[in-house]
Amino acid sequence: MTEYARRISKKISRLSQDQVERLIESITEENDTLCSIIESLNTGLLICDAEWNLIQTNKAASKLLPLNIRDSESWLENPEPVWNLINDEDVGAFIQKTSSRQEVYGEAEFTLESSGGTQKIIQVNIQPLMQEKKFAGIIIKVYDVTEKRNQEVLFHRMENLARLTNLAASVAHEIKNPLGSISIHIQLVQKAVAAARKKDNVMPDEKFIEKHLDVVNEEIERLNKTIVDFLFAVRPVSATLESANVNQLLADYAEFITPELEKEGMVMKTAFAEVVPNVMIDPKLFKQVFINLAQNAIAAMKKGDSLTAETEVKGDMLLVKIRDTGKGMDAETAARVFEPYFTTKMTGTGLGLTMVYKIIQEFNGSIEVKSYIGEGTEFTISLPIPQKERHLISAK
Repeated sequence: MTEYARRISKKISRLSQDQVERLIESITEENDTLCSIIESLNTGLLICDAEWNLIQTNKAASKLLPLNIRDSESWLENPEPVWNLINDEDVGAFIQKTSSRQEVYGEAEFTLESSGGTQKIIQVNIQPLMQEKKFAGIIIKVYDVTEKRNQEVLFHRMENLARLTNLAASVAHEIKNPLGSISIHIQLVQKAVAAARKKDNVMPDEKFIEKHLDVVNEEIERLNKTIVDFLFAVRPVSATLESANVNQLLADYAEFITPELEKEGMVMKTAFAEVVPNVMIDPKLFKQVFINLAQNAIAAMKKGDSLTAETEVKGDMLLVKIRDTGKGMDAETAARVFEPYFTTKMTGTGLGLTMVYKIIQEFNGSIEVKSYIGEGTEFTISLPIPQKERHLISAK
């Protein structure tokens, strides 16, 4: 209702019949305009009262959701909970479960199949309907995110292809050197054998041939290790995500690694946020991430240095920081630490941090590194907080 109509309606007892008719006409026109706007939206809307009974919907909602609404007057005269009017078990159960928890916030995605066999991905968002700063009902918004998700999949594939291309280039470089060495030593053996045939078939000393064959065998083993490492690097990460408390996991991992640090005269520290929401991760893979980062830190530290595991809630992300006071890295080295086969260690494979990066991506998170020569290194892992946990944290 417009401000003008609101003011006039308060004086309705003093209005003439003509003024009342104009007021009703104005309100009707305004209502028709609002209904037209709602009907024109691409976003599906299901508007419910405070008891979750459906009171209004639009065409987009009918296109995106299978609704059991044939006679509009019937469900308006005999209100029903909105989940009874949705012909999809999963969507209906999600809304009903949100209602049973006495929550007015929720978000989830569902894959629906049409009668023609095509699939679409919808996102259902639940939020309160506020009127004059008071709770008046629930708004359920339905979005078609099929194209968005398909684009994300395509982008992810292109990103993987680019990463695989870089990895293949690295493997080609790793293979080139041992192949060159093998070729040289085989040629030396061939020349020695050819020379022996010209001199009454007198073969070279056994140690001469064995020396070159030993090098060939060593290079073959090196090639085999390169291929095994390559397969390890390109192998998909099989993550089983579950809701987990990162503080508790990090406390357990810190206790596990502490004896190794103490043996080297180093210190393990923790600085956890007092309250953290659960996040969706694979605890076993998360332990692999922590151990890998801790081992790298130990290699960069000396007696008296410390390793710190820290957590922090920032907006809709949970930050996990693994920080050491070791020798640090220059900017160029820090920029390349996640590249396959890049290592500063004499015996390193250069794949440990590549796997860390892949695992964090499987958690829909990200990882960054900051490092300064002589000051140490800090890895920051950002993990998305599920919407439910986000609201629980906000309420505390």
